[in-house]
Amino acid sequence: MARTPSTMLALGTSAPDFSLPEPATGKTVALKDFQGKPLLVAFICNHCPYVLHIQTAFARLAKEYQAKGVAIVAINANDVANYPDDSPENMVQQVNDVPYTFPYLFDESQQIAKAYQAACTPDFFVFDVEHKLYYRGQFDASRPRNDEPVTGQDMRDAMDSLLAGMVAPENQVASLGCNIKWKAGNEPGYFG
Repeated sequence: MARTPSTMLALGTSAPDFSLPEPATGKTVALKDFQGKPLLVAFICNHCPYVLHIQTAFARLAKEYQAKGVAIVAINANDVANYPDDSPENMVQQVNDVPYTFPYLFDESQQIAKAYQAACTPDFFVFDVEHKLYYRGQFDASRPRNDEPVTGQDMRDAMDSLLAGMVAPENQVASLGCNIKWKAGNEPGYFG
């Protein structure tokens, strides 16, 4: 698993459209379902040690900011043929175990991950109410095997600023995690 930084998509980019299945409910969830709300899109998976390191704190943060009106959705785009731990069945288990209070969607074609230029798990994108990119970067400075506590401080600061109507933070640090597990021959040009 290669340590991979996020691509740092340009601020102001419009949120790429999506319509993806939610294995836990059998429903389809789309970008249009979140019109008029700030939106956090997180690319995660079930097995990545970087995701596992923050998942409990991320679930708490998500619940807190959902109560403040922020819509949150997570997307798993990993190749489940080669990484069966990330299968839709295991996604359902993950939702229940953590637990997640937001939709956890499956991007089987990997086209949505490419549209967001997602590179790693976790990879975070915060959009304003017009769904223009406001923040992309790390949850916080904590990583597996470093001594930094998992606080979600970078994400908190960004979302608090957004909710307060402030301009996007200038200092945005790339997220770092395992590379998205692309299907053979489906790797985007920005991979590697």
